[in-house]
Amino acid sequence: MFEKIFHLKENHTDVKTEVMAGITTFMTMAYILAVNPSILSASGMDANAVLIATSLASFVGTALMALLANYPFALAPGMGLNAYFAYTVVPHDGLQLAAGPDGRLCRGHHLHRAEPDQRP
Repeated sequence: MFEKIFHLKENHTDVKTEVMAGITTFMTMAYILAVNPSILSASGMDANAVLIATSLASFVGTALMALLANYPFALAPGMGLNAYFAYTVVPHDGLQLAAGPDGRLCRGHHLHRAEPDQRP
C-alpha cells in the first residue's frame, strides 16, 4: 500500500527509514514549539502569541514545501537569530517590545530608529 502511494523503491527508501524520519522530524518540531516561545518571551513578547505565530509559520512553510516543491522538508522559524535578538539586541538597546510598534526598524545587526533619537 505505501509503495503505491509514496513510490518508496523509486526513491531508494523503505517504510522503516520513513517512520524514523517522521519521528525525528516530529521531535524536532515539538522542541522548536516548546523552546521558541520561552526564548522570545525573555524579550517581552507574549509567550502564547509567539507559540501561535511559530505554529502557523511552521505549518505554512511546511505545507508550501510539500505542495509546491514536493519535498519532505519541515520548515520552522530559526531559533539562533531569535536567541540573539532576545538575549543580545533587546537588553543592549533597552527595547520595550510590550509597548507595541513604535517606529523601530531592525536592519542587519544594528537597530535604527525611524525618527531621530532625542537622547542627549
